[in-house]
Amino acid sequence: MSSIRYAEFKSRPYYGVLEPASALEHLIVAEGEGAHAVMELVAKAPAGFTSQATLLYAEGPYSPDNGNTEALRELGFARFHTSATAAAAVPRLEGALERLKMSTEVYLTGSESALSIFVKACTDAGLDYQGLQTEHRGSLARRVQCVHCKGITENVTTQPATCAHCGLLLLVRDHYSRRIGAFQGVNINAEDPSDIPAKEEMFR
Repeated sequence: MSSIRYAEFKSRPYYGVLEPASALEHLIVAEGEGAHAVMELVAKAPAGFTSQATLLYAEGPYSPDNGNTEALRELGFARFHTSATAAAAVPRLEGALERLKMSTEVYLTGSESALSIFVKACTDAGLDYQGLQTEHRGSLARRVQCVHCKGITENVTTQPATCAHCGLLLLVRDHYSRRIGAFQGVNINAEDPSDIPAKEEMFR
């Protein structure tokens, strides 16, 4: 069962906790502090779990690695690949999804922004989001789509935020698009561009 939940009146995703599943193979994609979710998953799993698992790990932009990469490597995954960021991990994730076999469990963990990227890659490949296990770890920074120019701004931490493409000042809404993999941003001062509210960190 999916660990992504959606609030009754909002599309904003809420995440669960990774749990080892009875599956022939396991595909795990983690970013940054999601390394600790992976370690906890393995600690709960039966013997031989990592020998049937592929781990794609993106170190992420928010904090030093703190030895996470080596700690994960020592867990003995059958296949283990690293990348610098969640976005850089996507081509390898897409390749893994193309080769995905029946009875493979997919686990995703990391920051809010990274989870948006990973979930979108999985659903673009035809997976049902209800079948994905997810766990949030780390930053709450968001991927935000400007509804006006359709550009995506990564790692948004403030409210309001500035669109990286058209420069409009955006109200970052809780409305989330699974198809795009981003929260929606709407121009906050369209009626009076001279009215520029102070930015406040909200999604750190």
